[in-house]
Amino acid sequence: QVQLVESGGGLVQAGGSLRLSCAASGRTFSSYGMGWFRQVPGKEREFVAAISWNGGFYYADSVKGRFTASRDNAKNTVYLQMNSLKPEDTAIYYCAAGRSGPYYSTETYNSWGQGTQVTVSS
Repeated sequence: QVQLVESGGGLVQAGGSLRLSCAASGRTFSSYGMGWFRQVPGKEREFVAAISWNGGFYYADSVKGRFTASRDNAKNTVYLQMNSLKPEDTAIYYCAAGRSGPYYSTETYNSWGQGTQVTVSS
């Protein structure tokens, strides 16, 4: 099982930037698809971005043009660069790892990080 450790969350003003990191264990990191999700109280976990095991990049419409996912296989780490942050981006952000299934579905992923809080003030 892949173990994930997230970091990089915090408080930022609207228009600012943050970069989230997710360090993964395992020697076959490159064979996993990685996803970023976020969740606010009372809402279901929402897809944000994904990097497929085939190298494809996918983004939710709400973050396209502002967020960029990346992957460093040598470091077993994925990143989410968040620019032009908006108050509605405030949520707990989770990274996840999986091997098959739709990239936008939580059911695709069987390993999850603990979550990191991102708060965007207006």
